[in-house]
Amino acid sequence: MPELPEVEVTRRSLVSAITGARIEAVNLGKPLRWPLGCVPQALVGQHVVGLRRRGKYLLADISNGVLLLHLGMSGSLRFSQGLPAAGVHDHFDMLTSEGTLRLHDPRRFGAVVYVQGEHDPVAVKLLGGLGMEPLSDAFSLAAFRIGLKKSQMPIKQLLLAGQLVVGVGNIYASEVLFLAGIRPTTRAARIGVERVHKLHSAIRTVLTRAVEMGGSTLRDFSNADGMAGHFQTQTNVYGRDGAPCHVCGTPIRVLRQGQRSTYFCPVCQRP
Repeated sequence: MPELPEVEVTRRSLVSAITGARIEAVNLGKPLRWPLGCVPQALVGQHVVGLRRRGKYLLADISNGVLLLHLGMSGSLRFSQGLPAAGVHDHFDMLTSEGTLRLHDPRRFGAVVYVQGEHDPVAVKLLGGLGMEPLSDAFSLAAFRIGLKKSQMPIKQLLLAGQLVVGVGNIYASEVLFLAGIRPTTRAARIGVERVHKLHSAIRTVLTRAVEMGGSTLRDFSNADGMAGHFQTQTNVYGRDGAPCHVCGTPIRVLRQGQRSTYFCPVCQRP
């Protein structure tokens, strides 16, 4: 599933090319998770004035409203002057003066939704419950510490929930907790002040490095230019069950938490 780093990589690969483009046509394929929210013709003639990110959503600001784009489980965006004819897994084409933006999504869990603004009830429903942005100044250490103390959830489950901090998906949660030296099953409220600092820092460090490496391509993710990510090739614990820890040599273990695989070092990561 594309997570925050993959969505941010996609945004960066798109923003300069699409900003200022005039929308000339919109073609829809098979229905996605949510309806577009307007007739496609209503978007024609508008201009793309910016491209932002909130959690795993891309927010394309247009002349009169916002397009919320979500990549779902298997989606990716392409933007090019010369895309081939839409295929069976291409569900949204936005033809612009600068090229065509296409959402390709084999599993159709992605979405493109038009809203009038971020105060639109649909936007509030989709974005209102998202936690702090870990790569922004809004990622407050004090608020993070308070949020941890309020929760009895295992720390990895809390990170994945996205209500305290967004974007720490499964692969990144395992890597973050290894860097912070925290066992994934540790109750969030039990994490002491020193380790809270380490965890806060580790979230920034891991996600920043993931963005720099183009995200993770575990199956078919690539950015808007068709480039795959490489973070998954340099993980410390994720996907390395049975392999020796890079730090202490102990075999990496794997367990199931909430139907997801969790990787950790039983020596380097303390309860």
